[in-house]
Amino acid sequence: MPILERVAVELARHPVRQLQGDDLRPAAVLVPLFLRNDEPWLLFTRRTEQLKNHSGEISFPGGGAEEQDQDFWQTALRETEEEVGILAGEVRRLGQLDDFYSVYGYLVKVWVGSYGDPYSYRVDENEIAELIELPLARLRDPRIYHQEDWEHQGRKFPVDFYQLDGYNIWGMTAAILKQLLWPLGPLFRRAGAFFLRRTFIGAPLYAKIFGAYLERLMFPPVVISISSSIRTPILIYCS
Repeated sequence: MPILERVAVELARHPVRQLQGDDLRPAAVLVPLFLRNDEPWLLFTRRTEQLKNHSGEISFPGGGAEEQDQDFWQTALRETEEEVGILAGEVRRLGQLDDFYSVYGYLVKVWVGSYGDPYSYRVDENEIAELIELPLARLRDPRIYHQEDWEHQGRKFPVDFYQLDGYNIWGMTAAILKQLLWPLGPLFRRAGAFFLRRTFIGAPLYAKIFGAYLERLMFPPVVISISSSIRTPILIYCS
């Protein structure tokens, strides 16, 4: 099955969590995905320092809903076209992720869409300082991820961080990325996952279940020791 079809299939299996927020302004973002050498990549933007909200931060294109938008998918497409010049008619809808609350008073709908590569971007220089293209496979490296507890309005919240090639992706963008990586885990099964399946053949039922669970995790298990005298490798799960 072609990669984009597999992405759509895996996202369709993800039950979307819809949040309520009548007092919040509705917004939508697009997670722009493209194929380069048959590998999935993501497009991020670094916002200019002059913006009121999220200045200087790395984000996905998106913004508040407007009256002319027929739905939130159209909101995401319109904002993407305004910010980076990807035409709405050239984006294929692949799926949807959970809703998110923004600390700036937005209820954000999240869509995943694909477009062709290479692409002639037209950047709104008032909003966007830089376009950043990163391969999805490298974003799955557990060594670039960490989580911190931050306090906001008297409450502590976990904040996600991905740091790669000098870029610091954090906050809601990192949370969206983290959630995207979960359903797309099966796209990155490698020889290690095949070995894992073969290793658990004939093993107790609990071991088979545990092996299947590991395969679905965002980060693959790392085999650190294999003994010829046992059927089960010693594994570390990097979270």
